[in-house]
Amino acid sequence: MSNETPYVIRAVQEGVATLTLNRGEKFNPLSEEMMEALQGELDAIRNDRGIRLVILAGAGKAFCAGHDLKQMRAQPSEEYYRKLFNQCSKVMLTIQQMPQPVIARVHGIATAAGCQLVSMCDLAVAASEAKFAVSGVNYGLFCSTPSVGLSRNVSRKQAMEMLLTGEFIDAETARERGLINRVVPAEQLDAEIGKLAANILAKPAVAIAMGKQLFYKQLELGIGAAYQLAGQTMACNMMDEAALEGVQAFIEKRTPNWKR
Repeated sequence: MSNETPYVIRAVQEGVATLTLNRGEKFNPLSEEMMEALQGELDAIRNDRGIRLVILAGAGKAFCAGHDLKQMRAQPSEEYYRKLFNQCSKVMLTIQQMPQPVIARVHGIATAAGCQLVSMCDLAVAASEAKFAVSGVNYGLFCSTPSVGLSRNVSRKQAMEMLLTGEFIDAETARERGLINRVVPAEQLDAEIGKLAANILAKPAVAIAMGKQLFYKQLELGIGAAYQLAGQTMACNMMDEAALEGVQAFIEKRTPNWKR
């Protein structure tokens, strides 16, 4: 494969950026190069007000098979591994911290750090044949970093079962456990994501950005501090012209006229 082939393909249409992991023949591993490319795209998008929403997808048969184990095995030093996992954590945190909602488009397997990637997206829609696993333990490597995102989506015992056994779960089980939002036949995947995206795009960007930031911050706080932060956020949100227009439209029983 030519070195010029991009690791991540970016396509933008009507305020929606689709980022496609582009090493489908290798099941889109999160190699150093893949993470660097993905980080670059996310950094560019987070500051682009013209982009309202991000869809994260994978080329080929898989969504993402996790870290590139061959690359990892070729450089056995703790310093290298610390740097690699810090690089991965930065990507995951950027997805959560950027103002735009990120939807995972899961058409195939999502394993180990690939499952982590799904867990860190704000929303996830999967094809019915998609499968999920945190399977590192099968190779002697407990999925410690994937456990962070996984345990913030599914219950502790369900997360531990996946982490300790490395077994796959199907898409419907993933939905029932809270890892993903919706499951549809593969041929309906893009249409379903399109409907979800359109619903979000119909809302004011400022409210979405404020709400996303608050949601994740308050989860890590005690309940008192969470309410305090939420109250501050709502007060700031209420002072924005989008909220003022929305409330006025409700009072006047009309459709809000938002500037998007």
